[in-house]
Amino acid sequence: MDFTIYFLKLCLLTAWLAAPLLIFLVLLIAGLGLWAGRRERWKRTDTLYWTFVTATTVGYGDIRPTKPATRLISIVIAFTGLVLSGLVVAMAVNAAGLAFKQYATEHQVMEMLKYIH
Repeated sequence: MDFTIYFLKLCLLTAWLAAPLLIFLVLLIAGLGLWAGRRERWKRTDTLYWTFVTATTVGYGDIRPTKPATRLISIVIAFTGLVLSGLVVAMAVNAAGLAFKQYATEHQVMEMLKYIH
């Protein structure tokens, strides 16, 4: 349980330190999505749904841009979403690595390996 709490604290600290960048990316994605939705004349709920689906690169295809400019915007949203997702994953991996370094001694690892074999 100590490991989990330490890991979560490291995740939150990292998120706090990276908050300006994370917030900028989220606002950029939302702003571009709302701009594309306005150009395509979509409802706001459809626009936010499409933006989230595009930023996470899921891309269901039920709503898609038809104008060349909004298609270009969708590419920018997708790449920005990849950067945002990559940062979140990198922060979690870093926190896990630091937590393992703090809590897993060589003796503990050797004890765990005995149970695997």
